[in-house]
Amino acid sequence: MKRVHLWLFAKREPVLSIAVVLAGLSMLFFPPGKEYLSYIDGKTLACLYCLMLVVAGFRKMFLFTKLSSYVLRIAHNPRHVSLVLTLLTFFFSMAVTNDVALITFIPFTIVVFSLCKDTRPILFTIILQTVAANVGSSLTPVGNPQNLFIYSHYALPLASFVWDMLAYVLSGGIALLLLLFFIPSHSATFSLQTQEVPSLSKPQLLRYSLLFLISLAAVFNLVPYLLALFVVTIFSEKILLKKVDYSLLLTFIALFIFVGNIARVQAVTNLLTSLLEGREFLIALVSSQLISNVPATLLLSQFTENASELLKGVNAGGCGTLIASMASVISFKIFSHYDAQQTMRYLVWFTLVNIGFVLLFLLVHSIL
Repeated sequence: MKRVHLWLFAKREPVLSIAVVLAGLSMLFFPPGKEYLSYIDGKTLACLYCLMLVVAGFRKMFLFTKLSSYVLRIAHNPRHVSLVLTLLTFFFSMAVTNDVALITFIPFTIVVFSLCKDTRPILFTIILQTVAANVGSSLTPVGNPQNLFIYSHYALPLASFVWDMLAYVLSGGIALLLLLFFIPSHSATFSLQTQEVPSLSKPQLLRYSLLFLISLAAVFNLVPYLLALFVVTIFSEKILLKKVDYSLLLTFIALFIFVGNIARVQAVTNLLTSLLEGREFLIALVSSQLISNVPATLLLSQFTENASELLKGVNAGGCGTLIASMASVISFKIFSHYDAQQTMRYLVWFTLVNIGFVLLFLLVHSIL
């Protein structure tokens, strides 16, 4: 029975399971000691927790659905709807992380097109939203977990962080707009209807807006992250504590332990340091395709001081294979629950589109 439960857990949380196994194996060679305290990046964990808790509060109020309903009023055909939904995902991912943007807007996409009585654009729109989340989130330190870690670990200036990613995000955004022409602009059955959602509670909106600002202030070192952790936890509704993605936090902790122990092996340190020198972007991109960009970031950051190239590589590497970004896995799971019969078609189109974006980012990098 325990084996069955372990298998189900590993199937549900593959990245966490692998991270825990790797951490456990490394601990056999380097038993826990005071060195472990230096492994854990407390600021990254605290800021991630705060942002997830606050965004859960916004979602509970249906804030994103409400805003989406207002914006969708300008849509007049399937292509317009896809454009609005893709842009919403693109820009919201910069503030609420790529995975939260997808969890919020992909179910909304399915509902909207179902209400419009034309479900054909759903598959391609979700693929575009997934790319939009991975590309848009690249621009800001709070856009995705690897950015938050890099921004904190290397103490990067905000201006240089944004500047490093600007060309990739702009080129990716333009490519997304061009791909929207694959969505038909006319449909005989199309009839736009938006969801009715409860009225926003102004006191709650004010509360979570202030908590969001406090979370951002912690990211940018304007307030101590432990103070932000305390304030956000105390003033958030207790029911929201269940909505935090603790598996992501545990994944970070396990990877911190594994990477910290690996860095103590001199032979590995020498090998990876020499391998990375001058090739940070390419190795970060390729590593992301194989082990996902968050683990790749935590591992490679121990062996290079070239934060700019690492930042570009792991974000460009968020496109590509399905596992390159865990946000992409979230999209796939939601779509497969919606229409299991089209999962293979989804994977084919997803892979083709993402390969195109990887090639685009390689071109951008070669020009810059």
